[in-house]
Amino acid sequence: MQRRPITFGTDGARGVANEGLLPEDALRLGLATARLFGGPILICRDTRLSGGMLSSALAAGAASGGARVIDAGVLPTPGIAALGPRLGAAAAGVVSASHNPYPDNGIKFFSGEGQKLSGAKEREIEALAAETYLERPTRSGVGTVEMLDGAARLYVEGVLERLRPRVGGMKVLLDCANGAAYEAAPLAFEELNVALTVAGDKPDGTNINDNCGSTHIHGLDASGHDVAFAFDGDADRVLAKDEKGEVVDGDRIMAILARDLMERGALEGGVVVTVMSNLGFFKAMESMNIAYEVTPVGDRYVAEAMRARRAVLGGEQSGHVILSEHVTTGDGLVTALALLDVMARSGRPLSELAEVMEVYPQELINVAVADAASAKSLAASAAVGWAVSEAEERLGEEGRILLRPSGTEPVVRVMVEHADEDVCREVCEEVARVVGEAEVRA
Repeated sequence: MQRRPITFGTDGARGVANEGLLPEDALRLGLATARLFGGPILICRDTRLSGGMLSSALAAGAASGGARVIDAGVLPTPGIAALGPRLGAAAAGVVSASHNPYPDNGIKFFSGEGQKLSGAKEREIEALAAETYLERPTRSGVGTVEMLDGAARLYVEGVLERLRPRVGGMKVLLDCANGAAYEAAPLAFEELNVALTVAGDKPDGTNINDNCGSTHIHGLDASGHDVAFAFDGDADRVLAKDEKGEVVDGDRIMAILARDLMERGALEGGVVVTVMSNLGFFKAMESMNIAYEVTPVGDRYVAEAMRARRAVLGGEQSGHVILSEHVTTGDGLVTALALLDVMARSGRPLSELAEVMEVYPQELINVAVADAASAKSLAASAAVGWAVSEAEERLGEEGRILLRPSGTEPVVRVMVEHADEDVCREVCEEVARVVGEAEVRA
C-alpha cells in the first residue's frame, strides 16, 4: 500500500477512522511530534469508538520517538490545552473530530503553552511524518506512556479557580453530546450548587453528536430551566437556550459578554470574530462603539488575531468562544460559566440579555463536492463568481453573501444574510444551484 500524505485542515488532520485516518497515520504523527518537540507530550481523546485505537497509536508513535507520554484519557479539548502548561508538556495532542459523526476522527496539536499550533508548525509535522525512515532511539532512549488519573477533575478544579459564578439554585440543563464533556461539565456545575439536569452523558462510542449536543440544539427541550447549554463532541464549543427555549448562538453569547466587559471597563482590544458572524453582530458592535476584527473561519485565526490585538474576547458563531483572561483556546465550559456569571450579576434572564443584538435572517447551504481540491476550484470559478456578483447586487447594503470551501468537509458553503428572509433564502438557493451545476460540469 502506497503511503498517503497526512495533511492538516483548519482543525487538524481528519478522516473516517480506518479509511481516511489510519492508526499508522497516528503513529507517524506521534513520532513526528516527538522529534519536533521532544517531551513530555500530553494526549487526550473524545468518546468516539475509534478514539482508543488512534490515541494509543499516537502515544506509541511519540514514545517510539523517545517522548514521555501522559495519556489523560477522555477529556475536553480545552482541558488538554489547560493542563499542558500545568504539567510541563512540550506539546499536546487531541484525538477528536469535534462535531462530526462518530465514524470520523481527527488529530490536532497544541503547543506547550496551550495554544493551537501555527500553520508553519503543522507543515513541519507533515514533513516529518512523510519521511520514510525516521530515526528512533533504542535502549534507555525509548519513551514511556503513563495514564493521568482524574484528569477531568483536575481540569474542572483549574477552571473553577479562575471563574466561579454565584448561581446557586439556578435551574440549568446540560447536553454533553455524549462526548468529551460527559464527565467534566456535570462535575463543574455540581460544584456551583445549581438545580442540574444532564442529558447526553451516556456515551457508547457511536452516539457522540447523534441527535444531541450543539449541532442539534433546536431539538433540546429546555422548558423549566433558566438556561440550557449544549456542547459539541470535544466541548470546545457551546450554544445556549434561554428560559423561553430560544437558541442563543455564539454571536449572541459574544455580544452579551462584550457588552458586559465594556461596561466593566475590561474589554481590552475589542472583539475578534470570523467572516461567518451574523450581520446583526457587526451592527450591534458598531452601535456600542466596540472595535472588532474579522478573520477567516477557524479558531486558530481568531486566537492569532486576539494575541496581536491583546484582545480578551473572540470566537465564532458556532459557539467556539475564547476568553483570554481565563483560557488560551475555545472552551465550552468556561464560556457557559462566563454567561452564567453575567446572568447572575445582572439579575436579568438570558432572553433579555440576548436582545443586545438583532439576528439577521441567515441561510446556509452546503453543496457537496468531490474533494477539497474541487471545492477550492469551484469557489474560484467564473460561473460561480458571476453568480456571487449578481447576488451582491440584489442584497445591497441590507445583506451579504459569503462563499467558501470548507476546511473540514468536501463541501462548498454558501451563506447569505438579509433583512428580508425570503430574499435571503432565494439568493442562497440560486447561488447554491450554480455551484452544484459547476460541480456536475467539472
